[in-house]
Amino acid sequence: MAVDELQAIIQRCQILEEADFKGEDFNLFQVAGQKCLEDGYAAQLLEVIQNEKNKVIIKNMGWNLISPLVRCIFMYKQEDDKREDCLRILDQLAQLCNPKELFLGLLEQIEQTSGEQVCQTVMLLLQPLQTVLLKLQNKKAYSVGLSLAMIMNQLTPLPVPYTKQQIQEDKLGLCQCCNAVVDFAKPFVNEVVKNMEKSSEYNDMELKEELIKFCMKSLKYPLLTAQLEQLEGIEEHPFRHFATEIIDILWNVGELIPLVLVHHKDKSPHWENEDFADIERKNSADSLACLSYLVFVQHFGVECFPVVFSPSYLLLCNMTRIEVLLKRTEESVLSKGLDLLESCLLRMEDNSLLHHYLELRDFINVPQDLVKIMTLCPMEHM
Repeated sequence: MAVDELQAIIQRCQILEEADFKGEDFNLFQVAGQKCLEDGYAAQLLEVIQNEKNKVIIKNMGWNLISPLVRCIFMYKQEDDKREDCLRILDQLAQLCNPKELFLGLLEQIEQTSGEQVCQTVMLLLQPLQTVLLKLQNKKAYSVGLSLAMIMNQLTPLPVPYTKQQIQEDKLGLCQCCNAVVDFAKPFVNEVVKNMEKSSEYNDMELKEELIKFCMKSLKYPLLTAQLEQLEGIEEHPFRHFATEIIDILWNVGELIPLVLVHHKDKSPHWENEDFADIERKNSADSLACLSYLVFVQHFGVECFPVVFSPSYLLLCNMTRIEVLLKRTEESVLSKGLDLLESCLLRMEDNSLLHHYLELRDFINVPQDLVKIMTLCPMEHM
């Protein structure tokens, strides 16, 4: 019945010009297509979509099927043939649909997901989303930025696995999902790198800036609170792998050293609303503090660094970031602050600190924060 309805709509639309499709046609196609999926006729729907005669219809109307398609993919078990048919339909839609319409349909689906299905939905839709974004010519940077921001916003409420067991179980799929998102971003990183190599005066900064925003978000979540020490029995630590990839992106787009070494980097946009400005500054400070920890304690990307900087200069660059970490109360963040301070101090020789440093605000605040940790922190080992 559902298949007959769909065929009737298809036959009616085949004789129409693209410009003559009406809103009613879109609705009828969506309802019939959805019914086919829900009644288990995914194979027949796939045939309709693959039929060359229906190319124009699918281009204009196919994106409407994304929502019921995702629902059905999660309904069927992993090895079910019907699930395979649904996945093929998704792949076909990514190839055939109007990129702009499909892009919005995919983003809407990611935005509407919540709870335990967030990572599953994101990982399911990353490939078609990447395919569509690579086709977009206008506003590509904006669309890539919007996609990455939407994905990270959906992931941020999820708890970050911390213990070895939690990381191995990866119950919600966050570890796997983070690394899938980095793979999703790689073609766009390569595009920026290629353009930078072509011209020393690379002007199209938008895509580069969107990728830097993504890296900054990733440094704040999940890397700021993630456990990043090597763990026995875990050969490929997912968060260490993710951290390596984020550092690589920053290095490839030429921003790693400036972000690590600039003492006070205030690149945040100008906000009329002071509350927004404060949030932006705080997010940026957290991200930069995490970046310093990755480089100077975990030694990610350290091979890229020139060794011309004095230990006292590195301490000066990192003092603000150490203060940011020591002001937090979570064990995972606090320990990063203590490790970063120790790492910077161990590079110094005794009596080598320039006396005027001691008048700087950060050099006064950090010892006071240490006293608070010694006296007030409930975690004894700290």
